[in-house]
This record gives sequence, structure tokens and C-alpha cells, in this order.
Amino acid sequence: MASDFAAELMKIPPVTRFLCAAQLAVSLPVMLQLVSATDVVLIWRSVIQRYEIWRIFTSFFLGGSGINFIFDFIMLYRNSDGLESNYYSRRSSDYAWQLIWAAGAILTLCYPLNSYVHTRPLLIALTYVSSQLSPPGTQASIFGLITIPVAYYPYLMVGMDLVMGGPTTAASGVAGLIVGHGWWWSMYGGAGGRGSLEEWGKAPAWMKRLVSDGPQGAGGTVNAAGGNAGSGAIGGVHVIPPRARADGSSMGLGAEAGRELVDRQNYRAALTEFTDTRYV
Repeated sequence: MASDFAAELMKIPPVTRFLCAAQLAVSLPVMLQLVSATDVVLIWRSVIQRYEIWRIFTSFFLGGSGINFIFDFIMLYRNSDGLESNYYSRRSSDYAWQLIWAAGAILTLCYPLNSYVHTRPLLIALTYVSSQLSPPGTQASIFGLITIPVAYYPYLMVGMDLVMGGPTTAASGVAGLIVGHGWWWSMYGGAGGRGSLEEWGKAPAWMKRLVSDGPQGAGGTVNAAGGNAGSGAIGGVHVIPPRARADGSSMGLGAEAGRELVDRQNYRAALTEFTDTRYV
């Protein structure tokens, strides 16, 4: 049983496995009151005067409590796993290197805010990148109540932070939006999906020695909540892939149950017009 569990854990890409383990290692002791939250949040005076360097690291992995922690943890896993398994397949070291740059940018933008925890800005940055890389037209259903384009979901997260945490919390979320946009634009926002700063995103030799490349990803597209498009409900967010169109210009030809676009004969004839097996 233990060996099977360990084997399943090893299937998770290395950087995603590290991020999830770090969040559990930092958050659970605080929730169980084994460690005080004041010992892991970022207090620059303690970092500079007392050399408590670990606070910089732990400030990115201190989650909330209760159901909010579960939702945020699942979203962290699915966002990171979707990116690392698809867009960083066999390039986990590049993913880790770019995460370091993103974390540094978040620290810089949040410094004037005197924020103590940066878990939420990092999650919003990851969500922004994955939402921008999702197929056009993909929708996100929030708890089955609201359906919005996945590109708007990171902004909704900031709006929720404003309502639930106030302006300071929302401001740190905006920092996550800015970093996420800069990450996406510099790596993928240029012509042909190549960013102007793509070369800067390649990991140095020491990072490649430190981080394994990870398993070969299955390919595909990443949705706003992580994973492949249409992968289901994640943290209250259900991602709905783009609907098929009769002209065959969508991401696929299959129609939703109960909403057939063509009858069986026309559907079979339409399939023969496409040679790309991804859509067959």
C-alpha cells in the first residue's frame, strides 16, 4: 500500500510535487497550532536583523484554513500540474527557474504593501498564465452558478479578495495579475506563441542539475483551473471546453449530449474532411 502511494506521488511532476508538499509542510503545522503563524510570515525586519531567511520562502506557502485551504490547494495542484505537464513537459527546470523570477517579482511589487503572505498572489499568477494559454472560448462555471470566460477568472479572484479581505488583500492580488501577465507575455505572448524574453526563461546549468526534467507530458491545453481543458470541477470551478461549430472551425467536432449539431450521416461525412487524428 505504501509503495503504491509512493508510486502515485512520483507520477506528479517534480516542481508541482515540491510546491504542494511545501504548502502542506508550512500550512498544516500552523493550522494544528504546532507552529505560530508569526514564525512563518514575511517580516522584513526579522529577515534583515535576525537573518530569518526562511520567512521569504514560507510566505508563499502559508494557506488559509478550512474549506478555503482545500480549494486553494487543489487549484495550486491543478494549475501547476497542467502547466508543468503540458507547456513545460520535459522542461521542469525551466518551470522552476521561471517560478523563482515570478516569486521575486511578487516580492518586489508587494514590498510597498507590507504584505506578510504571498500565497494568493502566486496562485493568481499561475491562474493567469494557465487561463491565457487555454483554448479561445473556454468557459469556467463557478460552483454551477456563474459561467464566465476563463480569461476573466483571475480578475474574479481579485474581486473576491476585495470583498472578503479588503483593499490590501486585493492589492496583493493585483500584483499577482501583473506578474502573471508579465510571465505569459515574456514567455508566450509574442508572435507564434514565443515571447520576446523566452531565452531568459531557460534554466541555468545548476538549476538543471537540481531539478529533474520530470515525466513526458501528455500534451494538450491548459485551462484556468489547471489540467487539460474539460478536466472537470476544480476548487468549485468547472471548466467547459469551447462548443463545436458546424463549420468545423472549433477545437473539436463532438456536440454536447442533447444538442446534436448534425445528424449521424452528416457527422460521419464531416469527420472524413479532417486528417488530424486529434479531432477524430
